[in-house]
Amino acid sequence: MNIRHFLRLSDLSPSALRALLQRAIALKKIQRAGERYAPCAGRTLAMIFEKSSTRTRVSFETGMAQLGGHALFLSPRDTQLGRGESIEDTARVISRMVDMVMIRTFGHDNLIRFAAASRVPVINGLSDDHHPCQLLADLMTATEHWGDLRGRTVAYIGDGSNNMAHSWMEAARIFDFQLRVGSPAGYAPTAAMWQTGGNHVTILHDAVTAVRGADLIVTDVWTSMGQEEEAAARKAILAPFQVNATLMAAAAADALFMHCLPAHRGEEVSAEVIDGPRSVVWEEAENRLHAQKALMELLFGIGPVAALQGD
Repeated sequence: MNIRHFLRLSDLSPSALRALLQRAIALKKIQRAGERYAPCAGRTLAMIFEKSSTRTRVSFETGMAQLGGHALFLSPRDTQLGRGESIEDTARVISRMVDMVMIRTFGHDNLIRFAAASRVPVINGLSDDHHPCQLLADLMTATEHWGDLRGRTVAYIGDGSNNMAHSWMEAARIFDFQLRVGSPAGYAPTAAMWQTGGNHVTILHDAVTAVRGADLIVTDVWTSMGQEEEAAARKAILAPFQVNATLMAAAAADALFMHCLPAHRGEEVSAEVIDGPRSVVWEEAENRLHAQKALMELLFGIGPVAALQGD
């Protein structure tokens, strides 16, 4: 079986990703116009959550409902995964009963193992290494504002070793923009991850230098799930990398601000920035819904972008 999975941005070609973003914008217009579009009647999406999330659950569950299908929420306590069943056995069983699987988990290797044993498409809802669905929403938001990111400069500020930074590095190469990662020494991406962006990525250890003249400033929480014991140390080390009005003043005059949420005002971002006029955070959050609907269409092989499934 020729099954297409989406575990990281580079699983889709640049042309497929660009077409997907345009389709997401079109689906957003369809939804806002109140038109019914339900091509997934009779289809079921299994959502496996080892990490909890507001936006991932609501966007996928709502998106599948709007497409006419059904979404099934599964936590570790709801499945044999929480009792020691192998990832492969769980994948073999679930994929014989549903039409698509979304997994939000810790180790990226677990996603790869699940996908290898699955008979249906698997989507990475988040792993420790990548967060491609969030990048679809971010890129969609940028596309709505600018039409294209090609030739732009994006500054990612904070922990450069986390999944958001990794996915932004892949995006820089695929969408042909420059990414500056501003992070403290010891929080920079690994060489292997850095290489995914090629010559489109620059690593800097000074926040002001990283944002100078940038078109888009992006940040994320300083302490991700599973790192709670490091919270105090991270807060002290990352404090000079807070995105605040002073830092935004070094960016381009019309620079935008993004955050994948949840946000901790007063830590990685000040309230005046995230709640200010240059923030597109709430558009970005809503666009998880529309971008993921376009993604599910593509992976199901339906809709106008389906011809690019094998691209």
